[in-house]
Amino acid sequence: MNTSATTLIDLDWETFDPWRIQAVRHRLSDHPLLQPDQLVALGKRFQGSTRLFTFNNEAGADANFDDVGRLYPNRKSAADTLQGINEAKAWMLLRHVQDDPTYRGLVDLAMDPIQPLIERKDPGMHYRAGWIFVASPHTTTPFHIDRNHGILLQVRGTKKVYVWDAEDIEVCSEHARDVFHARHDLGLVKWDEAFRERAHVYTVGPGMGVYMPITSPHMVETGDEPSITISLTYSTTATRRNAMRHVVNDLLYRKGIKPVPVGKRPLVDTLTYAAASVMVATHGTGSHLPACPSLAHPSAYALAD
Repeated sequence: MNTSATTLIDLDWETFDPWRIQAVRHRLSDHPLLQPDQLVALGKRFQGSTRLFTFNNEAGADANFDDVGRLYPNRKSAADTLQGINEAKAWMLLRHVQDDPTYRGLVDLAMDPIQPLIERKDPGMHYRAGWIFVASPHTTTPFHIDRNHGILLQVRGTKKVYVWDAEDIEVCSEHARDVFHARHDLGLVKWDEAFRERAHVYTVGPGMGVYMPITSPHMVETGDEPSITISLTYSTTATRRNAMRHVVNDLLYRKGIKPVPVGKRPLVDTLTYAAASVMVATHGTGSHLPACPSLAHPSAYALAD
């Protein structure tokens, strides 16, 4: 880790709270690897692999993110979509770009300088990943939650980011989070137009972004131009503990026991984390896919799944 590198992501680090949504500024928009020609080349390398995920822009906020690629297929190749993104009427995600040696360098360039700033309040960073989103004008990223802290950075075009507090159980229930962490199932994460009134809304252009804590529900709409965005995600000791507690709560729920919500009783949190640790160590429930691989093996970089 190069801690002497230039910081390219700006946040108010004195008031930084890892569980609070915050605006971000950055200086990555002109980076060569985030320009269209290089993204086309990356798309060609990813073609035919699970690192490429795409759908057409008939999908709305209410589309189930697990099924959106099947229900709203984009049949163009990665190269054709990326080269003609203005007219493609498509959304494309280049997943786990840290698996590509060149782009792992970009992830490290952005994350190395801010890791010590983050770890002052949220130690144990691991499971780094990079995700590059390219979308046509007037395209929606469906409502969903993610399993890591994330820093969304806008590179080209504009988009409106709707994000809700991670603890807003009116928008996403505790049980929906339990199921998501245990099985990566977004079936209980349901969109309602009334949610817009409860959201933090950020209109972001190049050089702007949003920090979103783990399982903060969000939905995104692009503007009148094609959009390029990079999201940098990571886990910490605290997010790993949070996820493992949700895994145990899902198991209890399936056995007919109503669990105590995560974060409500410290003693219960301690006991559920201990139970989750035993399950992982003995290769029981929660220690294998679809539960996040980082629960069993907290590697430096995320594993493509």
